Amino acid sequence: MRRKQNGFMIRPLAIRDRKRFHFFKDANMTKNKWPPWDNNCFLADFHIHSKYSRATSKDMEPEGIGRVARLKGIKVVGTGDFTHPGYLRDLRKTLIPDGSGLYVCKDDPGGTRFILTAEVSNIFTQGGRNRRIHTVLFAPDLETVSDIQERLKKIGNISSDGRPIFGFPVKELVRLVMDSNPDCLVVPAHIWTPWFSLFGAKSGFDTLEECFEEQSCHIHALETGLSSDPQMNWRLSALDTYTLISNSDAHSPWKLGREANIFSCGLSYNGIIQAIKRPEKGFEGTIEFFPEEGKYHYDGHRNCDVCLSPEETEKLGGICPACGQPLTVGVYHRISELADRPPGFVPESSLPCIHLVPLEEIIAEAFGVKSITARVRREYLKTVEMAGPEFDTLIWKSREELEAMLPEKIAGAILAMREERVKVIPGFDGRYGIIRTILPEKDKKAKSGAKEKAPGKKKAGRKRLVQKNLF
Repeated sequence: MRRKQNGFMIRPLAIRDRKRFHFFKDANMTKNKWPPWDNNCFLADFHIHSKYSRATSKDMEPEGIGRVARLKGIKVVGTGDFTHPGYLRDLRKTLIPDGSGLYVCKDDPGGTRFILTAEVSNIFTQGGRNRRIHTVLFAPDLETVSDIQERLKKIGNISSDGRPIFGFPVKELVRLVMDSNPDCLVVPAHIWTPWFSLFGAKSGFDTLEECFEEQSCHIHALETGLSSDPQMNWRLSALDTYTLISNSDAHSPWKLGREANIFSCGLSYNGIIQAIKRPEKGFEGTIEFFPEEGKYHYDGHRNCDVCLSPEETEKLGGICPACGQPLTVGVYHRISELADRPPGFVPESSLPCIHLVPLEEIIAEAFGVKSITARVRREYLKTVEMAGPEFDTLIWKSREELEAMLPEKIAGAILAMREERVKVIPGFDGRYGIIRTILPEKDKKAKSGAKEKAPGKKKAGRKRLVQKNLF
């Protein structure tokens, strides 16, 4: 295998052959300095779900969401699911307005701010094809939410799921919401996901105007989704006039902030909405998943354990080599189909974005485990108590502060992540990818030298790791 140079990432072509990697330097890295933002900005995660959505944690209610958001350092969180009557009752009992168009928990008025949001699914036929489009709605107050609910329940079921499904064109949803209150905002959700999105390979459109028609004027922003990042979207000149936002789509509190937005505007509903519409008013950029970790990044078949690059899919004519059925075309492939610019193009309107690995995943990797165990959670809480909120640690703590406060493995992994020194197995067809940080060569040599000098201490060192929980 070729030696990896600083600033490169190892990215596999297919899960069928995990020894096949290609190397490339990210020409679009916006981190000429780290971090690209001052520490006086605030983080916001708008697209989440409540306990009233399917396959969602019972802790997804304002109190539980607010507690974890504070640990992570997220100032503003979407409520999610405001279209659900039961959840609206909960919101009225739990939240109070803070005077800025945002809301706070009655029992924690100085804590996390909430902005009223919901996701809606529209499944309909247009242009001779079945379409499935998800959108995120923003509303300025609970009165508007009540009005939207009244309008929607006349034409569909809003009680069966926190993310309701309607059979009318999505442009009519935009019309309904804007008629309710012109201060609302509608954002197409995870726009490249194959099955349920604006541009998805299975049910999407080739242009935004084709989808929203005369209501296109009300669309000001697009959510890139976990399987793409702004760099990938910059390849389409048609998207230059839209603000690219990123959110977690969290179904449990601990998934909050896996993608998020950075603002420098006033902490208010109007300030946030205006900054999304016109970034010069205080929208500063986004925090991203490594897009390869998203579960629809590459093409493939999950049941057949087949993961393919777009080039490999084209050679196979889009047919799975294992079962002979059509492959699920992933986000990377779909963007390449519609792109009118080469990889690496950076438009003048581009804003900084950084790719992060969640702190719990970094700790799990340090422990050598594949999942978030109770032990990992304990170490996470200890790290936050010692070093401050998660995003403060991942983004703003200096190298010296990290090395002074945190165990060597965790500090080293955070620094490697900042330089995008990662090894990747890409996600495909509903299966999440895998990200592993790569420690600097000097650290590897130091560890190798230590083993050569005292090979008998390896077992004892592992025992101390367990006893001291990394600290």
